[in-house]
Amino acid sequence: MPVEPTSNRPRLRCRLRSLFAFRPRLRRSVLVPVALAAVFTAGTGGWYAWGGDARHDQAADALGSLAGALELPWPTEGQAAAEVEGVGSLGSKGAQRPVPIASVTKVMTAYVVLGGHPLRPDEPGETVVADQRAADESFSATESTAPVVAGRAYTQRELLELMLVPSGNNVARLLARWDAGDEREFVKKMNRAARRLGMDRTTYTGVAGMESSTRSTAADQLKLARAVMKDAAFRQVVALPAITAPGTGTQIHNTNTLLGQDGVIGLKTGSSTPAGGNLMWAATQEVGGAQRLILGVVLHQRADTNPVQAKAAALEASRTLIAGIRAGLPRALASAATPVHGAGA
Repeated sequence: MPVEPTSNRPRLRCRLRSLFAFRPRLRRSVLVPVALAAVFTAGTGGWYAWGGDARHDQAADALGSLAGALELPWPTEGQAAAEVEGVGSLGSKGAQRPVPIASVTKVMTAYVVLGGHPLRPDEPGETVVADQRAADESFSATESTAPVVAGRAYTQRELLELMLVPSGNNVARLLARWDAGDEREFVKKMNRAARRLGMDRTTYTGVAGMESSTRSTAADQLKLARAVMKDAAFRQVVALPAITAPGTGTQIHNTNTLLGQDGVIGLKTGSSTPAGGNLMWAATQEVGGAQRLILGVVLHQRADTNPVQAKAAALEASRTLIAGIRAGLPRALASAATPVHGAGA
């Protein structure tokens, strides 16, 4: 399919603006129409990108060039990025400079652990015995922790749940020691994984996100979201609204309070005074009987303020962005299949 000539792009832009406007409570949003091909595997809950034909690839390239002229309900501060799996970027907002990411760090920790110790859906995985350090750190009053008992055997899945649902820093460090023998060695693994994923503006200096020297960008973290959401076991864990801590019976709710709303199925919060509020998120939208996966990252909301308020700001900014994308996506995808004058069939 021929690419839209430059002289016809103003007319295409006008058509896009008139067809795909969405007006949330805050401000207007227009979604870039793109040709999407993704399939949902019902048996495992798995998402897989499905390569489109050359005509769809050319359409996505041509229409994607208008992303800068179209608007989404982006956060008014910090930085953000979003994409639809199988299509590519929906754009970004804010200077993509490395900033602290707090507990969003744990997504890479989980990615590295699962890379070395693959876990199938619904299976417990390998056994890890909690050491005294992890148990002692459970009682910290200065960081986010999860209850573990020294000497108790936990399954790999149980520890991933304790790390990702209540955001247990002590569990992240326990998993790192189990995997690499030493946290510093595990951090090296994290940075190597980041390089492989093309996250060239990311530096990890710890496994839990406590260090403000662990820095990244929304665009880089989106690359990680894309990779880690291919793991079915990871998807199951981050979609859990609550868990019961083994050995204590304590019920713990997910720090991501958007779960179950607007198609949200994950992913991970992070907040601290220097990092502000952060959220890596995943959501779905049904279009034409098929589920579409949408990924996004919102960083550095209300930085250098109260972490609780900052996290609330990140959740609200993400909720608005997700709602805007989901509202415009069905019509945008339908348009992608409709020939546009000058663009060919």
